[in-house]
Amino acid sequence: MSDRRPRAAWRRPPAEPPAAAASAEPSEARPSVVQAGLYRDGHRVSSPATLSETFRQLREHPDGMAWIGLQRPTEDELHSLAAEFDLHELAVEDAMEAHQRPKLERYGDTLFVVLRAARYLDAQEEVDFGELHVFVGPDFLITVRHGAAPDLSAVRRRMEQAPELLALGPEAVLYAILDAVVDGYAPVVEGVQNDIDEIETEVFGGDPAVSRRIYELSREMVEFQRATRPLVGMLHGLMAGFAKYGTDEELQRYLRDVADHVTHTSERVDGFRQALTDILTVNATLVTQQQNAEMRALAEAGFEQNEEIKKISAWAAILFAPTLVGTIYGMNFDSMPELHWTGGYPFAIGLMGLVCTGLYVIFKRRDWL
Repeated sequence: MSDRRPRAAWRRPPAEPPAAAASAEPSEARPSVVQAGLYRDGHRVSSPATLSETFRQLREHPDGMAWIGLQRPTEDELHSLAAEFDLHELAVEDAMEAHQRPKLERYGDTLFVVLRAARYLDAQEEVDFGELHVFVGPDFLITVRHGAAPDLSAVRRRMEQAPELLALGPEAVLYAILDAVVDGYAPVVEGVQNDIDEIETEVFGGDPAVSRRIYELSREMVEFQRATRPLVGMLHGLMAGFAKYGTDEELQRYLRDVADHVTHTSERVDGFRQALTDILTVNATLVTQQQNAEMRALAEAGFEQNEEIKKISAWAAILFAPTLVGTIYGMNFDSMPELHWTGGYPFAIGLMGLVCTGLYVIFKRRDWL
C-alpha cells in the first residue's frame, strides 16, 4: 500500500459528464461531508468544502493525500467517490447499507475496512455501538461513519499534531483510526466491569429485576464480542502483509501495540460473557430456592390451616349431636313415646353425653383434636 503510483495510472476517469457533476453539487454540500483535507508531507495544505473541490485539488497535487470524512452519506456522494477513486462496487454497497460485521478486504490497491466502535453511556448504563467503514488507497483515505462513535475529529487533530507520522501516508491514518477504536473499548470495559459488580450485589441481595439487567448486558456483550473478536484476526492480517507492502517499521510497532490491546480487550469480553452466564445460573438457582422456600411456607400455612379446620369441624360435629337430640325432643308432638316417660329426660341427656363422648374419642384418636 505504500507504493505510490501516478493517479492517472490507476484511477478510472469520472463516469459523469460535467453537467451531471454540476447537478450533483447540491448533494455534495449536504452535512454528511464532515470534513475533508488535503495533506502533503504530513501537513494540511487545504480544506475543501465539497467533494468535487477535493477531487480537483487532489488532481492538481498528485503527491498529496486526501482525507475525507463522511457521516451517513447519500448514495450520490458514495457513487461520486467510487467513480473518482475507483472503489469496488461491493465495498460501496457495504458502506451504503451498513450493519456489517468487522472485516478487512483488499480490492486491488484499495483496502476496505469495517470497524465496530463502542462507547459506554453512564446515564443509561448501556453500551452504544457505531459502525465505521474505511477506504484506504495509495493517496486517499475515506471514512464513512454510521453512529456517534468513534470521534474522528480527535484522530485528525492527533495526526495533524504529529506530521512525521501523518507523512507516512494513508496507512498511518488507518493505524490512528484503529488505535482510536480500540482505545474507545477501554471505558466500555470498565463500565461493564462496574455493571457486573453491581449485578452480583443485586443477585445476592434478592433484587427481582436483576434477571432482566443480566439478560440485557449479556446481549450487549454478544455485540461487543462481535466487534472485538474479528478485529484480532484483521490486525494479524495487516501484520502478515508488512513485508509485502513495505510498511514502515515504526508503523509496524504501532500496529502491533494496537493488536496487543485488542487481544486483551477481546479476552476481557470473553470473560465478561462467561461471568454473566455464571451469574445468570446462580441467579436462577437463588430464584428457584426462593420459590421453593415460598412454596414450602405456603404449604406449611396450608397444613396449619387444615389442622385448624379439622379442629373446628370436629367440635362442630360434637356440638351437632346434642343439638340434634334437643331439636327432636323440642318438637311439639303429643304422640312421642318418650314425652310421658319418667326416665325420658335423663335418657336424652345421657344419649347426648354418650354421642359427644364417642365423637370426641374418635376425633382425638385421629389427631383432629
